[in-house]
Amino acid sequence: MSRLPIPDFDSAPAASRPILEAVHKQLGVVPNMFRLIATSPAALEGYTGNNGALCRALDVKTRERIALAVAQVNGCDYCLSAHTYLGLNLANLTPEEVARNRTGRSGEAKADAAVGFAAKVVRERGRVSESDITGLREAGYADGQIVEIVALAAENVFTNLINNVAETDIDFPVVTASQAG
Repeated sequence: MSRLPIPDFDSAPAASRPILEAVHKQLGVVPNMFRLIATSPAALEGYTGNNGALCRALDVKTRERIALAVAQVNGCDYCLSAHTYLGLNLANLTPEEVARNRTGRSGEAKADAAVGFAAKVVRERGRVSESDITGLREAGYADGQIVEIVALAAENVFTNLINNVAETDIDFPVVTASQAG
């Protein structure tokens, strides 16, 4: 059971309800993580605004790959469960690719550079080397895309932390960090 209460729509703060309605319209459901964040209208507005902007960054496969790598680094079972589901069903990643992504790798060279970099950014708290940046450029990423990789990693750190703090009830098929990728 979640350590922080997860409100239903009617018990969520009134200021959060329009955003929860928009999430429901887009996804057909409102995942527990969104309802948890909704306890703070400011946090929900910030998260969904950032998420909406970053949905235009890179491609969906790369975004899901980064989310999987970051969730594994941070040991976030909720996010591993959600992004495994989304990776398989939205981004059409293979189970083998999902497993590689969890280790900070990809079977595609360009994606491998981004996923490995995102995992390193999180593990090393942004203290990456010049050769890490050069590797991304050589893989074909422009400087703006490097910023987007960092922004996606940071966004996922937020969701990992909130879900680890709350021990959010998982409402996706359960995947845990302790399971082999």
